[in-house]
Amino acid sequence: MIGSSLSLLRSALASPARHPRTAVVLGRLLGLGFLICFGTGLLSHFLQDPLPGMAFLTRPIWLYRLTQGLHVAVGTALIPLLLAKLWTVYPLLFRWPPVRSVGGVLERAAIALLVAATFVQLATGLTDTFQWYPQPFRFRETHFALAWALVGALAIHVGVKLPVIIRWWRRSRSVDAAGGLLPVGEGEGDLRSEPRAKGVTGMLQRSIDRAPTPPAAVSRRTAIVGTGLASFAVVALTAGETVPALAPIDVFAPRLVRSGPQGLPVNRTAAQANANRTALDPAWRLTVQGPERSVVLSLDDLRGMTQTDAGLPIACVEGWSTQAQWRGVAVRDLAALVGGQGREWLVHSFATGAYSTTVLQREFAADPLTLVALELNGSVLHVDHGYPARLISPARPGVLQTKWLRSLVVR
Repeated sequence: MIGSSLSLLRSALASPARHPRTAVVLGRLLGLGFLICFGTGLLSHFLQDPLPGMAFLTRPIWLYRLTQGLHVAVGTALIPLLLAKLWTVYPLLFRWPPVRSVGGVLERAAIALLVAATFVQLATGLTDTFQWYPQPFRFRETHFALAWALVGALAIHVGVKLPVIIRWWRRSRSVDAAGGLLPVGEGEGDLRSEPRAKGVTGMLQRSIDRAPTPPAAVSRRTAIVGTGLASFAVVALTAGETVPALAPIDVFAPRLVRSGPQGLPVNRTAAQANANRTALDPAWRLTVQGPERSVVLSLDDLRGMTQTDAGLPIACVEGWSTQAQWRGVAVRDLAALVGGQGREWLVHSFATGAYSTTVLQREFAADPLTLVALELNGSVLHVDHGYPARLISPARPGVLQTKWLRSLVVR
């Protein structure tokens, strides 16, 4: 009885849009998107927590702006794609019996893991762009672990569904001249091939089987094109925080990239970082400690050194970025004062909390555009942008561009 009822329900849900071909088209877009997010996410993670021996590119200077902007934009586009994919295949939940073999149990377990990990990953990634963390667990560590679980479950799913993917990778002749599709489930035969119920329920089922498939309210092509337009729209209306050409229609993005002091947004103010008092203290000094000697430099000392101008983007993990003009002392010039050329540095801030100490790898320290910046866009740094001095370097996350500097110490 249960099986017959579920079979009737699946028949009622049958639609030309719910077809293996639709599932495969949406699935390959989802797979490509997940791989892009996985690769760009790994780069961002290891920039912040490098493994021993890792080295990173410092050119092009906009590399991190590109990769993290792509990470957030593609992740946003995946939301409507995921919803459309689930809409396409959810009638399979009503198959009876739910599983028919040990392999079926494992397959459903992998799908459950894949769907759950994807929902949590996309939901927490979206809230991270707004710097809102309602979840009771740490975002970055969980996001990193879930990425591996998601990719593993995706690989299992693709392996199991490979025959279906191969069969429906291209448009099939089962699409009739009117554009309708046979009411089949993903990887299964026609619903009419299932065991027949008996009695009144069986009569109703056979009546449904003999009836012609009604015209679809939504065709396969309409479903795919509509999903593509939805993904394009959510990206176009949010990506202006990193793509200048889209800034005029940046209506749903968490921040406007020109809205902060000196034309840059601020993720964390000096007051929030408990750095106001020390940053504005006239007695502020920067300590540079190397293997040969240490020096203590005042703001006037730094201004008296050779100044370097650099046009560099600042790009944050939340997905926003913008170009700015910086002026200050090259870190490699400071390293030369203390015999620290070619070395890795610990960068200490007067701020409290996360990222109050960061690591400046040797490839960034040696780059001529890595600065202890004193000016931004032609004027003295605003206190919320790190006055009296902050770090700025090409191709690094904004959380590592340490503000309110206290010391640079050879690691």
